Amino acid sequence: MINVGVVGCGSIARKRHATEYLANLDVNILGFNDHYNERADYMTKEFGGKVYDSVDEMFADPSIDAVSICAANAFHADLTIKALNSGKHVLCEKPMAITLKDCEDMVAAAHKNNKQLMIGHNQRLSLAHIKAKQILDSGELGRVISFSTTFGHQGPEMWGIDKSADTWFFKKSSAAFGSMADLGIHKIDLLIYLISGHVTKVYADLTTLDKKFTDGTMIEVDDNSVSILTFDNGTIGTVTTSWTYYGEESNATILYCEKGIIRLYANPTYSLEIIYSDNTKVHYELDKIQTNVDDIQTSSGVIDMFIDGVVRDEKTVLDGAIALESMKVVFACLKSSEEGRPIIM
Repeated sequence: MINVGVVGCGSIARKRHATEYLANLDVNILGFNDHYNERADYMTKEFGGKVYDSVDEMFADPSIDAVSICAANAFHADLTIKALNSGKHVLCEKPMAITLKDCEDMVAAAHKNNKQLMIGHNQRLSLAHIKAKQILDSGELGRVISFSTTFGHQGPEMWGIDKSADTWFFKKSSAAFGSMADLGIHKIDLLIYLISGHVTKVYADLTTLDKKFTDGTMIEVDDNSVSILTFDNGTIGTVTTSWTYYGEESNATILYCEKGIIRLYANPTYSLEIIYSDNTKVHYELDKIQTNVDDIQTSSGVIDMFIDGVVRDEKTVLDGAIALESMKVVFACLKSSEEGRPIIM
């Protein structure tokens, strides 16, 4: 039995981490910590365990084996490193951290303490993405020539626990960056996984178009972005992110290959479609994409993989060292937008 604690008691902790820990028969939830004690108290009433008044108290508890870090982005690195140095395995929410050095220090701390560090890049675990990876690796469609991928929804204030336009997601001091890192990290990590290559050049434009705080001023981070990624094998494509899709959420990826096209989560019925070069079509009804819509909350698989990795003492496809490569692309995109030029990696 793996005893776990959760730091940060917002929506991601309640709807994903705690819910999936509770469903895992190898897990015992020992407690929660949050800056607002009433949130942690609420979580204990729903999921069990106790309130830890501080992270130091939680990390010092020898009965806790592993922790989830679900706090704001700016605190990911410090909390993760402290937990690892306290002998805990760590599952940290994405984006991994707010500087590249922080990300590297997290990986180094996991290695030094011989503990698991996983980052919650759940899109690698979606059934259609796993199937697409198998198809691409088989060579059936040849190499990926180009791609387009989009992740957009109405914004984190619709998902956050307070349902407020003054959410920490919109503030540089707590979030550091906006839709590109919040949503784009998922798609960047997915493309690296599917294409099995390395990004060598990025050209990005991050902008704030519509989101405002409750006082009417524009938010401090990007609410939309478009990035062009070039891989070492020549594959090129776009990653689009948005917090201003005020209708249906979009979470689709299209891969244009030498012998056909793969469409992922672009059809409401079929999560994977193949259109061959002779226009023959094959449809797979595998699963539904993870979504922020409350009535479509399926298991992400992240918690189960984390616990399995801890039990087996084996690295996973969500290992922090793997996530580090995706974060390097995110930071390159941020630099590209700031400097208005392509960045060679």
